[in-house]
Amino acid sequence: MTGASAADCAAAWNSGAVYNGGNIASHSGRNWRAQWWTQGETPGTTGEWGVWRDQGTCSGGGGGTNPPPPPPPPPGSGTVQNWQAGTDYPAGSVVRYTNGQCYRAKHANPGYDPIISTWFWEPTTCSGGGTTNPPPPSNPGAFPVTEAQFNQMFPSRIPFYTYGGLVNAAQKYVAFTEGAAGKLEVVAFLANIAHESGGLKYTVELNTANYPNYCDASRPYGCPAGRAMYYGRGPMQLSWNFNYKAAGDALGRDLLNNPNLVATDATIAFETAVWYWMTQNGPGTRPAHVAIRANDFNGTVRAINGSIECNGGNPAQVQSRINNLENFARIAGVNLSGVARDARCGG
Repeated sequence: MTGASAADCAAAWNSGAVYNGGNIASHSGRNWRAQWWTQGETPGTTGEWGVWRDQGTCSGGGGGTNPPPPPPPPPGSGTVQNWQAGTDYPAGSVVRYTNGQCYRAKHANPGYDPIISTWFWEPTTCSGGGTTNPPPPSNPGAFPVTEAQFNQMFPSRIPFYTYGGLVNAAQKYVAFTEGAAGKLEVVAFLANIAHESGGLKYTVELNTANYPNYCDASRPYGCPAGRAMYYGRGPMQLSWNFNYKAAGDALGRDLLNNPNLVATDATIAFETAVWYWMTQNGPGTRPAHVAIRANDFNGTVRAINGSIECNGGNPAQVQSRINNLENFARIAGVNLSGVARDARCGG
């Protein structure tokens, strides 16, 4: 790309700033997009599957001079502003989220997502300023898969993985079960975690030889719990110190220092799985939540394991996930017509 056709540079990357998934910063003449929460990680150094994705060369534009987002109104000001990722919100701030609902900051935070970071945010009514409150979501809270169906899907699950833990975790993510496609999404999620956890029979990764491999010591926060403490845990087998850090920050849990919470608390275990499902691209191009809402089960597999399974990497593993999906859909009464699924993940 020539200088004349290059995109405008976004605001320059700042080593002290917090970047959430989707935020764009410029560095060394290129724009970079964050795939998930990050701080202090230099764009261009995190590798193909790292947090920063190259958006191409840039020139001119903001180049570091872009003004920061407007600060939130002080508590009690009566003004409701739209929530913005990356904005510092003091405790008591009230924002309107993209779903039209309002949330109050229980604790100061750097713009965490209100429907994910419920330790930092709580629902509230909108008053003063802003627009009229919209109607409530189409799914007012009933979990779309019953406990009886859950038990039928996981006949050999261990007692640790409770239905209550799953339902509690889902309450943090309004969009997870929302609308007519909510049941399909939950079934697709359960199909994938069934594969990851052996039918909810395992809380930790079985290959202990891998345990020391999940510490990226180059991260500014390091591996305070110990180099061999960030192995796979929970129904989605959360691994790597940076994933424990990002999940913990989003959920209001100190998972970086206490990673074993994911294997000892059923709600936290399911929370991390739903967090990854809703927010993380992984080796794919979009989170599993976005993919399945487009009727693309293949995309959910790509977000979890990418080319390790897709594009012919391991079609038998992909087929296992598909078999789970079709079985669980039959149990829950979900029509899979039009849902893309094949052993190569569409590749």
